[in-house]
Order: sequence, then C-alpha cells, then structure tokens
Amino acid sequence: MSVDTQKIIEIVKQVKPLFLDREGSSKIKVKGVADFVTQIDFKVQAQVKTALYELYPEIQFMGEEKDNSDIDFDGDVWILDPVDGTTNLIHDFRNSTLSLALAGKGVLTLGIIYHPYSDEIFVAERGKGALLNGSPISVSKRQNFSECLISIGTSPYYRELAKENFRIFEKVFTDCADIRRLGSAALELAYVAAGRIDAYFERSLKPWDYAAGMLLVEEAGGKVTDYKGKPVDITGNSDIVAGSQTIGEILVEKYL
Repeated sequence: MSVDTQKIIEIVKQVKPLFLDREGSSKIKVKGVADFVTQIDFKVQAQVKTALYELYPEIQFMGEEKDNSDIDFDGDVWILDPVDGTTNLIHDFRNSTLSLALAGKGVLTLGIIYHPYSDEIFVAERGKGALLNGSPISVSKRQNFSECLISIGTSPYYRELAKENFRIFEKVFTDCADIRRLGSAALELAYVAAGRIDAYFERSLKPWDYAAGMLLVEEAGGKVTDYKGKPVDITGNSDIVAGSQTIGEILVEKYL
C-alpha cells in the first residue's frame, strides 16, 4: 500500500519531547531479565498508533508494547518499536530511537528510524534508496576486515547465550579495527546504512528491532541476513548480520 512518507515523518518527529521527559523515563516496569519498559514507551506507542490509524485505519499495527497475536502478515502492517534502547533511556545514555516500518505481504516497503537527541532521521523506501535528513547515504566501501569498525549486540534478554557470544566477540575484536556496542539495534542498523559502522550482528532480535533498519541497509547498498547467510523472515525473531556484502559475508563465513 502507498502511504504519504512525509506525513509519516512528521508523526515520528512529534515524539521528541517524550524522549526528553526524564520523569517519565524513571517510571519503570520490569518485563524480564534486563528487559524494561517505561512510561515513555507506552506514551510514544499510543501517540504514534493513534496518528497512524487516523491516516490509514485499514493498516494493521504491530507494536512492542502490545499483544500482536492477531497480526496477519499477508496484509499491510506497521511495525513499531516506540523506544529501541529502553535501558539507554532509563540511564539517559542518549542512544535511544524510534523505529517504524511498513510491510505489505511480508515485504518491507518503508523504514524510518528517528534519533531524537541528534534530530537525525533515517528514511528508506523500497526502490528509492536511503536518506539521512534528506541526503542520500550508503554503506561502507571498506573491503579489508582489519580496517572495519564492527558493532556487536549482546542479546541481553538471553544471558544463556553470553558464553558463545563473547567467544565470537573476542575473535572479531582481534581481527577488526575495533568494536562498538550502542544498545539500540535500530540505531546500529541505521549507522551501518550511513557507513558509520561497517557491520553489525546480534542474536534473537524481534521484528520491531530490525525491520526498519533492514530496509535502510538494503536500500543503502548493503545486505542483511541471518547468521547462516540466509534471508531474514520479518514475521518472527531472527539473528541479524548487516553490512556491505563483502564484510557481511566475512562475518558469516569466518566468525558466525
């Protein structure tokens, strides 16, 4: 389904004051191990959901802070993470984002990631490339792994993966220029699309974590796969590897 991208961008940008509300971000509920939700998560989701329904009442809505068991991916679906990087938000570690994607029949058609602290908005439409604040972006052109800055995800909700994860991190760190951990999958994918990070990988991400960022990376000339180099099914949890085709393949074949 075709939507007015500029109107969607305006809806997204209106959440900035909520991200800056320190009182709201201190009202915390624990969902699981290292898994938190704040009053801001709920407020952002409610505000965006209401605005999207007013424009496009026929499009389904998948959000992190709701029951999504009724979602039918054969139709059109909004996929929203109201605050990607909630732990960052709680600590005022200003790397939290809003991530919004639109999918039709299981195919991503629009991806928007908004970083309210820097006012950077990353936008991708299928077949139209990727933009940062209106200017085209592309993934890194580096070919040598030893020169690459690689972003890692620790899968904090799945502590049973820690031993294997950190074994891989050590091997990657030994061979690349350096590693980073931003604490927001959406932001890390956006930075891959912008060429700021050469590649990013993390286990067991949910669709709202990676959907918008996946389209951004692809439209910026990069590639997103699972840890086996296979295509990602956006309807469920997935391990994610994102980068240029060269660096992504090196990660999959040598480290993952």
